[in-house]
Amino acid sequence: MNNDMREYITIKIDLDTYEKIKEHYLPLAEESSDDYIDFIAHKDEIIITGYLSTKTYRKVTFKGQDASKEALLWVEELPEKKEKKKAPTKSQWIDLNEQIGSDEVGVGDFFFPMIVVAAKVRPSDLKKLRELGVDDSKRMTDKKIMEIGPALISNFEYSALTLSNQKYNEMIEKGENLNSLKAKMHNRALANLLRHTPDIYRIYVDQFCSEKKFYSYLGKDDEPIVKGIAFLTKGETYFPSVALASVIARYSFLKKREELNQRLEMELPLGASSRVDKVGKELLEKVGQDRF
Repeated sequence: MNNDMREYITIKIDLDTYEKIKEHYLPLAEESSDDYIDFIAHKDEIIITGYLSTKTYRKVTFKGQDASKEALLWVEELPEKKEKKKAPTKSQWIDLNEQIGSDEVGVGDFFFPMIVVAAKVRPSDLKKLRELGVDDSKRMTDKKIMEIGPALISNFEYSALTLSNQKYNEMIEKGENLNSLKAKMHNRALANLLRHTPDIYRIYVDQFCSEKKFYSYLGKDDEPIVKGIAFLTKGETYFPSVALASVIARYSFLKKREELNQRLEMELPLGASSRVDKVGKELLEKVGQDRF
């Protein structure tokens, strides 16, 4: 059995099997902004991704240590191994100049906050990023992110904004929506970095809505509006600043989860699912309505 951390297995299954797989991993799943991804789940050192399709079959990928073993829980045999395709990584970044970029994590998570991070990268930083193994946080294990997180926040300039669950609910009640909140947080995080280096004109955001819609959400508060942003889906694949922001955001998110788990002396699941509902009821009984 190949135990390479980069082992990558893709299986094609019927719709019934796919639903069983999805239900099995939902307690470990997190939200994805990719329109083609149904769910992404982290199980130990393995990342499981389910893809949407209009076809009569579904596709699920397993990436990480013992990915083959995990995939064999659902199929009798693995597909014939083909020449491994290189996934988009740092080596395919298309802009290596000085830049800032932003990304977010925690969208749609019941227990934990939404975090937006903007990060600055200079050409001299690229060697350090590659040495640490920075990539899109969705392509990295939580263990790896926790290992390199302290080095990232010590060596790179960034701005992190956290929107608590309580504050999120308050803003929604005032008429905001998820994308308007994300737009305002991205704008503010980027503006924070630009205060120190206003001459940077390469500014990137991992796109979650159109440029027109993004700017329509701004201007209603006394906040400076960052102009000249380039929006691109899967921005972490193309821009090191967005890749760095995605990893720092995930690290910050995992630290928040770790702190809350320790404070409550229980393990809170990620995402939103029937298991999350069950644990939520248990927590309500444990801490009471006010604290909950």
